[in-house]
Amino acid sequence: MVTSCNTEGDILYAQRLAWKDPNMVLQTWDPTLVNPCSWFHITCNNDNSVIRVDLGNAGLSGPLVPDLRRLRNLQYLELYDNSLNGTIPATLGNLTKLISLDLYDNKLTGAIPTTLGAIRTLRFLRLYENRLTGPIPASLGNLKRLEILQLQKNALSGSILSSLGNIKTLASLKLNDNRLSGVVPLEILSLVISGLTELNIAKNNLAGTVRSSGFRVTTIIQDKLKTA
Repeated sequence: MVTSCNTEGDILYAQRLAWKDPNMVLQTWDPTLVNPCSWFHITCNNDNSVIRVDLGNAGLSGPLVPDLRRLRNLQYLELYDNSLNGTIPATLGNLTKLISLDLYDNKLTGAIPTTLGAIRTLRFLRLYENRLTGPIPASLGNLKRLEILQLQKNALSGSILSSLGNIKTLASLKLNDNRLSGVVPLEILSLVISGLTELNIAKNNLAGTVRSSGFRVTTIIQDKLKTA
């Protein structure tokens, strides 16, 4: 029976029940404890509120539960290199203190939720090597503190939106190996002036080319310009 003493413990235990855990990494997630701060892979602040979930490369499979949104003080959600499936819950946009969302190298499907653009504290958004589809949300341009945006190796479609050019803190933008079309907006290229050092847009259906002359950028990776 799930204890009612601690809401965050209830949420995480519900997540445990939704996952398959063949390596028993969640064995210490005991719902009878007062709070989850003594559980392995969980870090709390001085108020016994969860600020980190570290379960990268843990052999987990199954979906993410929408109720993770209620981990109000969560700063790091590290679930990379597992076999998580289903969609990314739109409710994660409620995690208004999140600094890092690492869901890369899983089997997640569906669209990138537009609600992620509401997490103004976000600095690292890595969703690459999944099975995500649909467009890159324009709302991601609201993430004014974002340093790393890596969405490569999915099945994203549509255009690269100029709103991403609003992220002046961006150092790495990797959109390669998708199904993106159109042209690369000048607003994106202008980011190299403010510190963009890595831009990879190769293996898409983009028209035209990126000219790196005149820009101080370490790496621009693109497809060669197709000629008739």
